[in-house]
Order: sequence, then C-alpha cells, then structure tokens
Amino acid sequence: MAKAFARPLIYLILVILGVLFLVPVYVMLVTSLKPFDEVSIATMWKPPAHIDFAGYAEAFSKLAPNFMNTIYLVVPATLLSALLGSLNGYVLSKWKFKGSDWVFTAILFGMFIPYQSILIPLLQFIRNIGLYNSIPGLILVHVVYGLPITTLMFRNFYANIPDSLVESAQIDGAGFVGIYRHIIMPLSITGFVVVAIWQFTNIWNEFLFAVTITSSAQQPIMVALQNLAGSQVVEWNVQMAGALLAALPTLLVYILLGKYFIRGLLAGSVKG
Repeated sequence: MAKAFARPLIYLILVILGVLFLVPVYVMLVTSLKPFDEVSIATMWKPPAHIDFAGYAEAFSKLAPNFMNTIYLVVPATLLSALLGSLNGYVLSKWKFKGSDWVFTAILFGMFIPYQSILIPLLQFIRNIGLYNSIPGLILVHVVYGLPITTLMFRNFYANIPDSLVESAQIDGAGFVGIYRHIIMPLSITGFVVVAIWQFTNIWNEFLFAVTITSSAQQPIMVALQNLAGSQVVEWNVQMAGALLAALPTLLVYILLGKYFIRGLLAGSVKG
C-alpha cells in the first residue's frame, strides 16, 4: 500500500520543484514581451496585455556584435581544448611514462586554482605577449584553463579502451600518431561530444575573464548583457529579452545534443 502512494508522491514533489525552478524563466519571458511602460514589480506575474517584441529588437541590435565575438571565441577555444585534452588523455592512459601519474596530478591541480588568485599575473602576461583586449587572448586563456577538465574526461574515457587494441596496432607497425588517428580518434566521438558541450557552455557563460581581458568592441555577449542595464533607468523588458537571447545557444545545444551528452558521460561506465 505504501509503495502505491510512494511513486505519485515522488512525481508530485518533482513537479513542484520543476515549477519552482521554472518560475524565474516565466517571469523573464512575460517581462520580455511587455512594453516598458507596462513593466512593474506589482504586475510581473501577469501576462502582457499585448505582446510586444520591441525589447527583443532593441536587445538584439545591441548584442549582435558581441554575439559574434562570442562565436569567434567559443568555437576555436572549444575545439582546441578538446583536441589538446584528447591528446593529453591519450598519452596519460595509453603511453604512460615514468612520472606520468605526477604529471596528471599536476594538470588536475589547475582545476582547483581560483580564477581570482591568478587574475593579476594573468593580465600582465596577456599584456606582455600583446593579446590584451583581443579574442585570441581570451581563446588562449580558456584553452589553458580548460585543459585540466578535458584531460581528466578523456583520460577516464580512454582508460576503458582495451590496451590490446593499441598493442595490436603497434605489432602492425602503427606509431603514436597512427594509433591515435585510426583507432583512438574514431572511438572518441562520444567523448568529444561530452567535452565540447561542457566547454561550449562554460566558455559561453564565463564572465570574469571576459570583463577583465577585453573591453569595448571585443567583449563577449555576457559582458554586453551586463551593459544593457544602463546607469540610470533599467529597461527590464530589454534586459530580460537580452538574457533569453544570450541563453538561447546553450539551451539549443542541450536540447539537440543532450541525449548524446548523457550517453557520453555513461560511456564505458558499465562493462558488459
């Protein structure tokens, strides 16, 4: 009897939690569809009297250049960090050398270094190499800071690939590059999907490096979104429309590739 009530109760709790989670999204959506003179705290729950897309038009016109900056940043940074993390994972799992475990530990240590603690020396370094206030400078920072997590993901993924495949390829005369290209890379598709989604989301939503390393025309969309607030009067309909537009790419990525993300995370976790 208790089991008969347990499942509906669990579903009810999940529905309530889901509604609570979606309440801010609902407020953002209805506010973005209202004209500015209709926006107020007292009526923020009410749907718009008439749908107005002026907030979206204004937000898009202001965010479009920064949107392209983010695309120029996210695509190469994601690809480079995934490729370098794949190579690191390949070496540290299939071509172990003396001290490789210490090297892996040192790489992982980078995951636990707070951004704020290295911000000043990082800015000085970026200035010295001439990449301050540039998209390539941001790409470099995100690739370096993304290596620990991408290396960890790929090393764990490659650990489930039988060593016998690598040994058989070596017997057939394949070297380091040949094994990676013809054996490891084709087996890494799910791993690359997981890492790409993870890096794409983190880099797209990152704010601290973006606001400190770039300025004016080079800023990514998250910094430009903050600038929408203005200094005197906050146009909440424009702000909410801009937030939804900025979140749309990552939302689409998870909607379209979410099942591959979960599948990739679980790949190799159960051996049959």
